[in-house]
Amino acid sequence: MSRSNVIRAWKDPVYRKSLSESELAELPPNPAGSIDISDADLEKVTGGSDSPRTYNRECSIPCTHSITCMPS
Repeated sequence: MSRSNVIRAWKDPVYRKSLSESELAELPPNPAGSIDISDADLEKVTGGSDSPRTYNRECSIPCTHSITCMPS
């Protein structure tokens, strides 16, 4: 398989699905790694923060103030 076809197979899921089993067997692993995420890992996602939301009382936008309050 040519280098350009390998790269295309890594990037293009439609093209990858069109490959035969023998062509898929020739395909080296994608250097970016696997893109599969397990359900257990997805359950750990918290949006990047494990602290309660805080709000600016003047504008009700989530902010980094140390006072936890309800949005207006």
